[in-house]
Formats: sequence, structure tokens, C-alpha cells
Amino acid sequence: MNDLTRATQPHPSASDDFYAEALRQLARSQIPFLLGGTFAVSMLTGLSRATKDLDVFCRAGDFPRILEHFASQGYDTAVEDERWIGKVAQGDAVFDVIFNSTCAVTPVTESWFVEEWPAEVFGHRVRITPPTEMIWSKVFVQDRGRYDGADIAHVLLKRHDAIDWRRLLAYMDQYWEVLLIHLLNFRFVYPSERDAVPAWLMDELAGRLARRSGLPPPRTRVCRGRMFSRADYRIDIAEWGFADVVGESGASS
Repeated sequence: MNDLTRATQPHPSASDDFYAEALRQLARSQIPFLLGGTFAVSMLTGLSRATKDLDVFCRAGDFPRILEHFASQGYDTAVEDERWIGKVAQGDAVFDVIFNSTCAVTPVTESWFVEEWPAEVFGHRVRITPPTEMIWSKVFVQDRGRYDGADIAHVLLKRHDAIDWRRLLAYMDQYWEVLLIHLLNFRFVYPSERDAVPAWLMDELAGRLARRSGLPPPRTRVCRGRMFSRADYRIDIAEWGFADVVGESGASS
């Protein structure tokens, strides 16, 4: 167990009372959840910054139960996107209920709850997202409006000894290039700390890169950029003939 009670929390906001009551209600519901987002990053790294909302992570099966509980208490609830997120609100204050990601490849599963990282937030004892899953939840967040690479670098810096590297590689097995990019970014940002990443992992990823270079190019012209940003890579699918992450290509090469 890793106690983060004394770690730095984000700057106070006008929604703090709402957040405190939301956490009380979540505890009362007895539905398993993890606190993520800015609060968890602050707890894991010591960073302190303002937050615009609360990110509550749960399994897909528990997502409707959380919304149902808050609706019964008079809160406004909404299913923002059936693929990954809902919202609970009271006036202008809101928190997100998250069970996947915008690209639908990082579902919250039982493995997210294996490790216990307890912390005290607004007077309530909660569990935050473990470092391994924190990285997994952020690797695809990169578009013109938001890029979470700095958060990942800071978690790697401060919690590298607590990351389950083999579990992280298993999560990202199909998306190993994205993991390699983040690890290279970390090595560039912190050249004196590069040994924080296990040598065996860098060797494994470099080996994959070398082996891929010897393969023939894919026959289907695919753009996986929309896993990062649906808007920024829309033209690739709509006009340039690339296949989306799923589906056929619009034009032959």
C-alpha cells in the first residue's frame, strides 16, 4: 500500500465543496472507483495546479450505477459519450465519470484496482489511479488543444520505481510505438534520469522497431492519428483516402 495523504493537492477552486460532497456520495454508494486526472497527478508527482473538474474512473459495468446513484440524490447526470464518459453536475460544478478513453482502447478493468494508492482528498479517504494505469490513461491524449506528455514524464520521473513495466507493456503491446515515443520524450527531457526506464524495456522496443523496418509496407493505407485527435486527422480519412482505425480506405494508393 502506498500512502499519499501528505502529498500536494491542486489549488483550491470554487467547486471544492461540490467535489467534497461528490466524494462523500461515492463512498456512500460503495461502488468501486479511482480518482484520476489532475488530483491524482498532483498526488503522484507533487505538482500543484488548478483543476477544472474531478475525474472519477470506474469499470464500464459500474458507470450506470454511479450515474443512477447521483441522479437519485438530485444531481444532473448525462451520458456524454456512450463509448467512454458520463458527467455529474450541480450548477456549474461538474465531475466526469470515465470508463474508457476517446479512442476506446484503454478500458478500466479489474487490473486497475489491484494496487492500492490511498490518499486523503477534501477530507475523504480515496484511492487514486496507480502510476501504471495513470500512464496508460494518458498516452493517447495529444492534440492541438491538449497534450498529456508532460504529465507522463513527471509520473515517470517521480514514480518510476512503482510502475509495473511489464503490465504497462502488456497494455500497450499493440501500441508499442506510442510507448516508445513517450519513453524517448522522457529520456530527452531528463537525460540524467534515463536509467529510470528499465534497459530491458528499451531493448525490447528498439528490437521491435528494427524488426518492423524489415517488413513490407502495409497494403491498407491506415491513419491511426484519430486515436490521438479525431478533428486533427479528419482530412486524412475524408479526403486523402486513408482508412480510419476501423473500416476500409476511401481510395487506393
